[in-house]
Amino acid sequence: MEQQIPKSTEGQLFVQYMAFKAAPEWRRMPQAARDDLRAAFAEVVQAAAPAITTYAYSTIGMKLNSDLLLWRKGTSPVAMQEMTSRLLQTGMGLYLEPTYSFFGYTRPSSYTKRPTTQEQAIDIEDRQTYLIVYPFTKTADWYMMSRDARQGMMNEHIRVGHEYADVRQILLYTTGIDDHEFIVAYETDDLPRFQALVIDLRATEARRYTLNDTPIITGISRPLDEALSMIG
Repeated sequence: MEQQIPKSTEGQLFVQYMAFKAAPEWRRMPQAARDDLRAAFAEVVQAAAPAITTYAYSTIGMKLNSDLLLWRKGTSPVAMQEMTSRLLQTGMGLYLEPTYSFFGYTRPSSYTKRPTTQEQAIDIEDRQTYLIVYPFTKTADWYMMSRDARQGMMNEHIRVGHEYADVRQILLYTTGIDDHEFIVAYETDDLPRFQALVIDLRATEARRYTLNDTPIITGISRPLDEALSMIG
């Protein structure tokens, strides 16, 4: 196994990244009607806080089948599902189709003794300009290797990551509860620098054991009202 399940789940967060695509009919509605419906959508997000914290990103022009990306964190998948249901039943929600949903739990890594500053982004409230949601799954051969062999390759992986200490990251464990095994989200103010990080990571030995790592979603941080207005 990748790591032992902790004896206590206290402190673990349930995190979800959900993307939405607006139907063409939405932009054909009168402006005043859309204003009211956007406000009702935003009210659901506000009402869910503080149990569920939501950050909004515009994905317009970044992904053809996505206009809006919501990053949400809380402790209960049940509450998250109920919030999603309320969002989809608002006037605006009737015109939004969920196109991607990535979710998982935070928990301590088995490869590091303590989280680095860049790995503590889940606890930081200020957001950087770009969010890149990056799902991936390891090959069966990865799990068949000894713990020491995996640790050696991860040490190289970690060393590369530390060279880009300004790039924040959040790792979610989703093994057994969704198609991917891990979801890693990166935050950065410099997209080319993040791209350089990925290029360097793909040159490490551990890359041989990546089964798949798509689809990748890139969003630009916006206040919720602004992200909704950009949809039209």
